[in-house]
Amino acid sequence: MEGKSEIKGSKPSFPLSFRELMVASTVVMAFVLGLLGVYLTMPASDYSFLRLPRTLEDLHILRDHLETYTSDYTIQVLVGYCVVYIFMQTFMIPGTVFMSLLAGALFGVLKGVALVVFTATAGASSCYFLSKLVGRPLVVSLWPDKLSFFQAQVAQRRASLLNYMLFLRLTPTLPNTFINVASPIVDVPYRVFFTATFIGLIPAAYITVRAGIALGELQSVGDLYDFNSIATLFLIGIVSVTPTLMNKTKP
Repeated sequence: MEGKSEIKGSKPSFPLSFRELMVASTVVMAFVLGLLGVYLTMPASDYSFLRLPRTLEDLHILRDHLETYTSDYTIQVLVGYCVVYIFMQTFMIPGTVFMSLLAGALFGVLKGVALVVFTATAGASSCYFLSKLVGRPLVVSLWPDKLSFFQAQVAQRRASLLNYMLFLRLTPTLPNTFINVASPIVDVPYRVFFTATFIGLIPAAYITVRAGIALGELQSVGDLYDFNSIATLFLIGIVSVTPTLMNKTKP
């Protein structure tokens, strides 16, 4: 396969070239300016509690402080939440699971799921297009074997690619971060990527957002995905690829 040999045989320059660094820096500045705009519209106060949550304790502190602001400054909190979540997704910063929990704690199940699916899809799309511009050296350097496997699977399942991408989104077969950054490299069309992302993230978003409502009862992030939750996601994923498997059995 020509594409596969190209990935294995290429020796991409790394770190990024000057042009690639400029593109990435421009995107970072756009996010920084967006966050600055939100910050400047908030009332004067002590915002030392504002930081990316890394632990459940951080999340509790953030939730307790933001509950008041959410009722009084809903638009600013929503915009700030969206910018932070999309920024984290775009640059593969760990911790979006805490942001999903926060959405449930602040906005409830329905609004929280809608917010998480919107921001996660927007962030994944932003990562997709940024990777399309400058991501090849990074992906080839960090995940050469995984990228070759992904490319082979995409090529093999080209006729039913949406089903395969849905399966990946619904199950932990490949990390979502890798899917976001590698999809444009292996020529997954954006319309397929978008549809699979938007639909495929809904079940996991529901599980996480619902857990955020009972945040005080959560002992660790690992409690989010017990055996029943993982089994349910895999079952939905298997259903999504059933049409592909049935087509292969036809003479």
